[in-house]
Amino acid sequence: MNYILMSSVLAIGLALFSSAAMAKQQTAIFGGGCFWCMEPPFEQLEGVVEVVAGYTGGTEEDADYQKVSSGRTDHYEAVRVIYDPTKVSYKDLVETFWRQIDPTDDGGQFADRGSHYRTAIFYSTEEQRQIAEMSKKELDESEMFDRPVVTTIVPAEPFYVAEEYHQDYYLKNVLHYNMYKKGSGRQPFIERVWGKEMDNKNGNAFTKPSDEQLRQRLTPMQYKVTQKDGTEPPFNNDFWNNKEAGIYVDIVSGEPLFSSLDKFESGTGWPSFTRPLEPENIVEHEDRSLFMVRIEVRSKNGDSHLGHVFEDGPPPTNLRYCINSASLRFVGLNDLEEEGYEEYLELFK
Repeated sequence: MNYILMSSVLAIGLALFSSAAMAKQQTAIFGGGCFWCMEPPFEQLEGVVEVVAGYTGGTEEDADYQKVSSGRTDHYEAVRVIYDPTKVSYKDLVETFWRQIDPTDDGGQFADRGSHYRTAIFYSTEEQRQIAEMSKKELDESEMFDRPVVTTIVPAEPFYVAEEYHQDYYLKNVLHYNMYKKGSGRQPFIERVWGKEMDNKNGNAFTKPSDEQLRQRLTPMQYKVTQKDGTEPPFNNDFWNNKEAGIYVDIVSGEPLFSSLDKFESGTGWPSFTRPLEPENIVEHEDRSLFMVRIEVRSKNGDSHLGHVFEDGPPPTNLRYCINSASLRFVGLNDLEEEGYEEYLELFK
């Protein structure tokens, strides 16, 4: 009886402790243009519990990427930040927000134009409103910009969580995220206005996920192939017989590797290509394992083991890039623009 009573008391105590911890947590919502670029700086702050990409601030009930990007709703792309105010203040969050955006642009952010890319601070309490208003006033009076700060400060609206592939995009597609942030103009702006040191702290440099993170993100086969130089079974993998139009990117970094336009049926049971889509993303090494000499193929930035290249392929290259499906992620033609690979659309016209 005593043991049961003590167990019950302990369980109740843990539940109360958990509830008290959750009660400390507060929510902040920011619209800063593309939500891919707004997650990393907040997630790196001590005291931030969770950052979620989503949509808010619109008059329509519910929202998804297709509706928002096509203008069928008036929602913003935004991030919802759950934080512990005993470890990080709302003022710190607002200051972090300013350092990711151009607060003087009311037509969008950098290369991204449209109402869903405008900037806004969505306050949940009167205290948040006052802090945001004061911070905006100080920034406007700082003479950092030759135009007025136009970011709006408005009451929080229902927040709709974005599709899973948008969550933590900077971790799932590291190389493409970095290319996008630079190419859109956001990175150069941050470096010029706020300083290169600040930008580097916000996750712009390529960093391969830790082994623990990779074990969590990848399937056992994907981990074995990419991190331990393994080989998947022939004819029993995702893409050996895939005939859809699109591109294949590194499962770790998201860097573009191969195109369906260069894929051919080799009869080996593994995806085979005559050439890489982006040769600079491919690194070749001599492989003397299995008592033979072969040329191993790895991704440059993800450093993933991909497979091997042989000189028995069809014209025009006479090469056969024999690649493990487990090292690849396929992005279909209809998804190229949505996932940020729109530069490759021209290949399929």
